[in-house]
Amino acid sequence: QVQLVESGGGLVQAGGSLRLSCAASGFIFADNNMGWYRQAPGKQRETVARITSGGSTNYLDSVKGRFTISRDNAKNTVYLQMNSVKPEDTAVYYCNTDFGYTVGSYWGQGTQVTVSS
Repeated sequence: QVQLVESGGGLVQAGGSLRLSCAASGFIFADNNMGWYRQAPGKQRETVARITSGGSTNYLDSVKGRFTISRDNAKNTVYLQMNSVKPEDTAVYYCNTDFGYTVGSYWGQGTQVTVSS
C-alpha cells in the first residue's frame, strides 16, 4: 500500500533553513507528480509546492524564491528546502501524490515546522 513518511521538521528561528524529506513507497514514484502541503492551526491545508514527474515545479506565491522542491527518483524521495523561513511558515507539512491529494487519501503523519520570531 502507499506509504508517505515525512521528516526533517523542527524548531527554527526566523531567517533560518530546514530541509524536509518525504520517503515514498507502494507505488511507482517516478511516474507520479508530487507535492508538499501544509496546514496551520485553524487554517485549511494549502499547496506549498509541486513537482511533476518530468521535474517541472510550481510554488505558492508566498514561498517563491525561498523554498525549493526537488525529487530523487532513485531514492523514491521528494524534498522541500526551506530558506529564509518566516513565522507564518509554521505548520504541519505533508507530502502526497496528485491523486492522493485529489481523493483525500495517502496522507502521512506530517512533520511539524515551527518558526520562532
